[in-house]
Amino acid sequence: MEFNIYNTLTRKREAFKSNKPNEVSIYTCGPTVYNYSHIGNLRTYIFEDVLIKSLEYNGYEVSHVMNITDVGHLQSDSDTGEDKMLQGARRENKSVTEIARHYEEVFFKDLEQLNIKLPDVRSRATEHIQEMIDLIKLLEAKDYTYIANGNVYFSIDKFPRYRELANLNLDELEAGSRIEIDVNKRNPFDFVLWFTNSKYENHILQWESPWGTGYPGWHIECSAMALKYLGEHIDIHCGGIDNLPVHHSNELAQSEAAIGHKWVNYWLHGEFLVLEGEKMSKSTGDFLTLSKLISDGFDPMDYRFFFLQSRYRKQLVFNYDRLKDARNAYRNMKKRIAEIVAMAKDGEELDSNNMDSYDRKFVEAINDDLNTPNAMTALLEVIKSQELNNSEKVLLIEKFDKVLSIDLLKEVVKSTDAVDVALVEQLIEERNVARANREWTLADEIRDRLQVLGVEILDTKSGAEWTVK
Repeated sequence: MEFNIYNTLTRKREAFKSNKPNEVSIYTCGPTVYNYSHIGNLRTYIFEDVLIKSLEYNGYEVSHVMNITDVGHLQSDSDTGEDKMLQGARRENKSVTEIARHYEEVFFKDLEQLNIKLPDVRSRATEHIQEMIDLIKLLEAKDYTYIANGNVYFSIDKFPRYRELANLNLDELEAGSRIEIDVNKRNPFDFVLWFTNSKYENHILQWESPWGTGYPGWHIECSAMALKYLGEHIDIHCGGIDNLPVHHSNELAQSEAAIGHKWVNYWLHGEFLVLEGEKMSKSTGDFLTLSKLISDGFDPMDYRFFFLQSRYRKQLVFNYDRLKDARNAYRNMKKRIAEIVAMAKDGEELDSNNMDSYDRKFVEAINDDLNTPNAMTALLEVIKSQELNNSEKVLLIEKFDKVLSIDLLKEVVKSTDAVDVALVEQLIEERNVARANREWTLADEIRDRLQVLGVEILDTKSGAEWTVK
């Protein structure tokens, strides 16, 4: 069965064909580790995880490389603004390295909590400076660069295909651009490969180079590390849609200028998560993180389940009511699955032909450009099926969850950690008094309040017992 994905480069859905039989190379743009990843960022990483696991479901062996930007990413993709790493260091009164390692650790913890498979190679920019210098030297030798005010620039005029990936109309972009003018650029869309002279004095992280002491531009790091670990022919390059117009266009230009041929076969981009009519952004300093969702009583799987109900190339509107609906649907599904598991019997006969028809529906969905809503529908058909016995259902649910990764067969652990035990016991005592005084309305109000806290009451002969829902 064909695996079909939407290729941003060609703007059409294509049947995937890897460079090597049964092997896939994937490069994904990782975080700039100066702050927490917001849930919009995490939506992109979930989409990439579904992609990788769908390919594995189809029998491919995937090699996945992700960069960690721990140096030199300016606030603007157009080489302007403040260095994000320095911004983070000043904000928390720590060194750039301390900031980078802390937020890198937090980032990978977020991925693990969302059941995202970690990349095979996690490549820090600061550990690959020489590879970046070597790549810039190669571009210089091929006459794609120029030096102005001590900085090394890539000339997009030397690369006629620059606008193809993002379908850019450079004249229109320039006319309505918010780009801060850099008088040293021959073309406003040229970009810096190496800084030796920026508006920031005493830049903390600097290295020696043929052009002087300085630091790399943001875009060169991804090309250098992708070429190092995955070679000159990469199957898939992924990222958020915000990477498309500048970062990925720059990556493609400098990489193909250096190697002299097509670099990536398929470019995939995940759409924005939208909050209150605007895309999720860190620029205001007010953004939602996974830890915030957890502190508000949600499980990481609630958010992953919420994401799976939408196509990755469609903007997804987020609010707490939608997330609550997803949580309720997820928990109801888990309860039904728990009942199926409880009723499954050892030694039940398995009809592979019958199971295959359901599996085929699931594969058709994920192979349709990662159609996770239809994949979830295929899962529900298994749960509701009158044709499958419980053991067959369990096997299919387990198999589907290799892609969905929402802990469908994992027992829900009910814990008192999420509630204020002292408050619960106080309310129960108040309810006991109300019941003793035959104040039934007050007793019911207290029960309702306990339910809001996630607590269920069972009245027994020995008194009220409570559990966490």
